[in-house]
Amino acid sequence: MYNSAARNSLIIKEIANELGFDFCGISKAEQLDEDAVNLEKWLTKGYHGKMKWMENHFEKRVDPTKLVEDSKSVISLLLNYAPSENLDQQKIKIAKYAYGMDYHFVIKDKLKTFLALINERIGEVGGRVFVDSAPVLDRAWAAKSGLGWIGKNSMLITKQKGSFYFISELILDLELVSDYATTDHCGTCTACIDACPTDAIVSNKVIDSTKCISYLTIELREQIPTDFKNQMEGWAFGCDICQDVCPWNKFAQPHQTSSFSAHEKLQELKEEDWTEMTEEVFKEVFKKSAVKRAGYMKLKQSIDFLNK
Repeated sequence: MYNSAARNSLIIKEIANELGFDFCGISKAEQLDEDAVNLEKWLTKGYHGKMKWMENHFEKRVDPTKLVEDSKSVISLLLNYAPSENLDQQKIKIAKYAYGMDYHFVIKDKLKTFLALINERIGEVGGRVFVDSAPVLDRAWAAKSGLGWIGKNSMLITKQKGSFYFISELILDLELVSDYATTDHCGTCTACIDACPTDAIVSNKVIDSTKCISYLTIELREQIPTDFKNQMEGWAFGCDICQDVCPWNKFAQPHQTSSFSAHEKLQELKEEDWTEMTEEVFKEVFKKSAVKRAGYMKLKQSIDFLNK
């Protein structure tokens, strides 16, 4: 038997805190009309490049009630990954989110525990958990539930700790009390737009993925176009430039999740180790890392491109 929506919402936020999530927000499960329009425009302009999967399941992507049967609420969660280690000084760089263990596994385990605790403390609740693994507009839901706002670089930004967060969701068949969206605090700042070496931020909150270093080094399975020679600034997997220059990330604090700490062998890599990396070394250093998503050959291709 379900308790009141207000009490259940409080229980869910208590569980989020217990499990170490930094922020938890709630939204009503309904179609995201404005985001649907923006997504359609983005796809029409071909800004998704070779990521053809972005064209699939459009209705489910903008309406959780079509993704999860009888869904009534979307719970958005943020988990900080800002590192205490600074590996950005290396000539070859990877995005901070990939320093440690693959976040998909770490957060999926937390979400399974979360759902089990909801069932234990509230009653039998139906739903699904999501970690960047299904057609869910996670940043839109996080913004809608008041966790932050979408910055000019299209990242979710919080006033408290910046933007180095993993976003995940539970979509449930449970009536809850929705939170309110916050306001945009980017103002006239254009630091992210000015700093992007490939001009991938084509307008406010709009990214042309085909120019984005993260896309070029992860999603693009072909050779990186020669147009981007001397524009990659050492990034071999992902890119943090638009986040590193964001003034709100002055408030970023090191994460408290040991699984996200940089692998010691990653910290020990010298420039020649990257350049001469064998598949054996790749498997050892990135055994449980998100870098495995690109694979050895793609990482090697990106490093070779940087060294041409």
